[in-house]
Amino acid sequence: MSSPAAQALGAVRGLPGVRLAGQRAAALISQAVTVLSDADIDARLAATPNWQRESATIVRELKFPDFAAAITFVEHVAERAEAANHHPDILVHGWNKVRLTLSTHSAGGLTDADFALAREIDAIA
Repeated sequence: MSSPAAQALGAVRGLPGVRLAGQRAAALISQAVTVLSDADIDARLAATPNWQRESATIVRELKFPDFAAAITFVEHVAERAEAANHHPDILVHGWNKVRLTLSTHSAGGLTDADFALAREIDAIA
């Protein structure tokens, strides 16, 4: 299931199978791309303790038992990112480590979309 912001974006674009439309869709898109204040970021980080702030991004490092497990995790992240239409920077390094970096590039900083995807990633990690 896609996120409300992704559904809203689809409604604006007229994609099939989307449940939100009109002013509600536009409001959700606007909310998702509003850059958060430092206080808002701190509050959201308190609810997502596995993530660390680095400038205008949030970052999470994960370690897996082997390379195959790391790649399987990346595939699951990619599925959720596609569904949300929000894509993290993904670095696989050291044969069993994955570094994820989230930021809303089009907004120039961190938005609700970043923390929504971080929560989805936390649920599968």
